[in-house]
Amino acid sequence: MEKIVIEGKTKLKGEVTIGGAKNAAIAILPATILINGICTIDNIPEISDIKICCDILEKIGVKINRISKHTLQIDSRNITSVEAPLDLTSKFRASYYLTGALLGRCKHATVGMPGGCKLGARPMDQHIKAFEALGGEVEIEQGRIEVKAKKLQGNAIYLDVVSVGATINAMLTAVLADGVTTIENAAKEPHIVDLANFLNKMGANIIGAGTDRIKIQGVKELKKEGTYSVVPDQIEAGTFMLAAVATKGDITIRNCITKHLESVTAKIIEMGAEVEDFGDAIRVNCTKRPNKVNIKTLPYPGFPTDLQPQMGVAMAIANGTSIISESIWDSRFQYVEELNRMGAKITAQGKVAFFQGVDKLIGAPVYATDLRAGAALVIAGIAAEGTTQVYNIEYIDRGYEDIEGKFAKLGAKIQRVNE
Repeated sequence: MEKIVIEGKTKLKGEVTIGGAKNAAIAILPATILINGICTIDNIPEISDIKICCDILEKIGVKINRISKHTLQIDSRNITSVEAPLDLTSKFRASYYLTGALLGRCKHATVGMPGGCKLGARPMDQHIKAFEALGGEVEIEQGRIEVKAKKLQGNAIYLDVVSVGATINAMLTAVLADGVTTIENAAKEPHIVDLANFLNKMGANIIGAGTDRIKIQGVKELKKEGTYSVVPDQIEAGTFMLAAVATKGDITIRNCITKHLESVTAKIIEMGAEVEDFGDAIRVNCTKRPNKVNIKTLPYPGFPTDLQPQMGVAMAIANGTSIISESIWDSRFQYVEELNRMGAKITAQGKVAFFQGVDKLIGAPVYATDLRAGAALVIAGIAAEGTTQVYNIEYIDRGYEDIEGKFAKLGAKIQRVNE
């Protein structure tokens, strides 16, 4: 069993380079199913979710050639199956994007229900609404969703709630459908824009991505070849920004789009840190104990739920009592018990948590409960006095490439060891 061992207390200093966005890559890779040809995708993060996604694609006939560490050549000319294996799709959430892509290409898809971090229910009702609006017939049984369509026809889709997954699945299904599809109350996240940019570069006709109304004019086919580079990861960038605050450090984060980080930047400034924005890089310098602050997680451009645990670490040692209101996931506060093991004083009640700031955290054995909680515990270990051992690090590997290496370059005394 692997674990990460950290010797605190370290003020992180230096530069870190951000990789490709996990959430964009795991949507773009299934989208390659729509291309009856070969495309090359660059800036792919080397994380376990990407490996699982590639394994699934290869099971259904896609040929993948790793040109370099972060570049994949994908040949989807010969799709041999419309059934994604249940044992693999159950391992990560974004497996449901295979449904929209296979339905768009083959008019038939059978995909296991999504897995991943246990953050609460992952309802498929808005996905199903989109599939049916475009002509799909849906059946769910034995942990699988099966969708068939004689013909895909563009239509107006109104999402009852803002859903990133349903927005992406609607886009994937509509790209090759006849006629025009409009998605109202669409999610606006940067990875939705990145998916639209990729599909448009391959010949799709999508406008409005990044707004709450996306319009898709169906095309007969996409281009037979093309190249694309995945957008930088806003959540990885935000993780290192908050690490600077929690450790009273000074970190310059390179290869990021600072526009995507505005909600995080605003709260970091409110906490008393200095922020310099260079457009494609951002510097966070914190020289004192953070101020208390309140946040509410919201869909983009609001404060991202994926940065809530990392912010929780900074709040745990802030001056005063801070409050987090979680509006996205039911079980996002599982990490609170682990931080309390380290001396934090946090009380979680339903979707609200109260952080009574303490002078310091103390190292302890802690267990990652999900991907972002794992990153938060690593930050906590770097900020804490003494030794911290972080277990269940397979969660962290789902979304962060070489997290220990990047923190080590910033001065952290951190290593991955086998126990």
